[in-house]
Amino acid sequence: MAVKMKTVFFCQECGYESSKWMGQCPGCKQWNTMVEETVKPAGKAPKGIGTAPDTKYVSPKTLNEIVMEDEERADTHIGELNRVLGGGLVRGSLILVGGDPGIGKSTLLLQVAGFLSGDKKEVLYISGEESLRQIKLRANRIGDFSDTLKFMCETNLSNIEEAVIRTKPEVIIIDSIQTMYNENVSSAPGSVSQVRESTSVLLRIAKSMNITVFIVGHVTKEGQVAGPRVLEHMVDTVLYFEGDRHASYRILRAVKNRFGSTNEIGVFEMRERGLQEVLNPSEFMLEGRPENASGSIVTCSVEGTRPILLEIQALVCHTNFGFPRRQANGTDYNRVNLLMAVLEKRIGLSLGDFDAYVNLAGGMKIAEPSLDLAICLALISSFKNRPIADDIIAFGEVGLSGEVRSVSMAENRVQEAAKLGFKTCIVPKALAGKLKTCASSIEIIGVSSVADAMDILK
Repeated sequence: MAVKMKTVFFCQECGYESSKWMGQCPGCKQWNTMVEETVKPAGKAPKGIGTAPDTKYVSPKTLNEIVMEDEERADTHIGELNRVLGGGLVRGSLILVGGDPGIGKSTLLLQVAGFLSGDKKEVLYISGEESLRQIKLRANRIGDFSDTLKFMCETNLSNIEEAVIRTKPEVIIIDSIQTMYNENVSSAPGSVSQVRESTSVLLRIAKSMNITVFIVGHVTKEGQVAGPRVLEHMVDTVLYFEGDRHASYRILRAVKNRFGSTNEIGVFEMRERGLQEVLNPSEFMLEGRPENASGSIVTCSVEGTRPILLEIQALVCHTNFGFPRRQANGTDYNRVNLLMAVLEKRIGLSLGDFDAYVNLAGGMKIAEPSLDLAICLALISSFKNRPIADDIIAFGEVGLSGEVRSVSMAENRVQEAAKLGFKTCIVPKALAGKLKTCASSIEIIGVSSVADAMDILK
């Protein structure tokens, strides 16, 4: 009897399923994202499957019966990547790498493949987007590779699974998941059904054969991995490349990691021979800082366990229209508006007739509350046109009453500032007492409100 096919509509952004077409997706509220796909209904399970003679019953275990083994991690020889992964590669893990086109996903994974092959590990690099000649051109630019690294151009998962069974690699790199297709799914490659089913096949390969699998994923215009949302739930680790493709630096961030922290970031610089690690991001981010310029101050943010010094820039000028313009690059726009309201109410700055622009130099994107005090001081400096000394750094959270609140890991922030030669650090008053002993070369000034900090700068 012929299997009856049915037609459903999937959202290309979030994977929402509907029996009819809709202009707006109820899941992600995006317009014109529903596409039609043909789905074969699942067959009925045989009756009595739980009592079938050939069924292998697996008894549940208690915590005491579960045997723990020391987890061996493979070194990628890229310290920044090891930091984000939590110490290295875990065997049998499925890792999703997303990012804008041309930002360096394939380059980084090719470098990882080269380092792992140098350790005599069998690596299989499968590309569905580039030919073998294109891959060799990029490989010749990056460096030398061992013979344990093998390349394959294929999009059919059946052929890929056969190659994996024959070659038995330790690491597999799939570039990209949107080009792979499963013959058992009738929809086109890149569709929601194909991405979901292809990932489930790769997940089975990773877990059953104890192979580390990297998956490259395309992203939408909002910066999320294209395909169904379940894709991020299926994998063990989700890594995102951030940064402007036209700039030299890249930020690698983990938004999900079953084997480590999701707070760590890795900083890379794109060079002719591939991505190079930036071992001192603070010094890198402060390069080219202007001297004696109003509206500029340095602050310190913490990503995971790493403190990073950043330059906050603000520009306040008279508006040419009835409605003043506000713009924030690299930080939360609504947070900037809130801080400007605090400055108007608590300090008496008349900002209603002024445009305000706030920028995190270097293109970083951080929404940590510890940037509040530095943003306020930068706005005040630009409004009064009074430069802030180059050797001053400030951090702290600002409340709606204008008070300056404590932040976490303050000792690490001060030590990082002292390491780069800063002489004065403006911190919340609650932290000033214990911070004076962590770095003798830097003066600690505690403030309880934004008004106190403004008085110091006069």
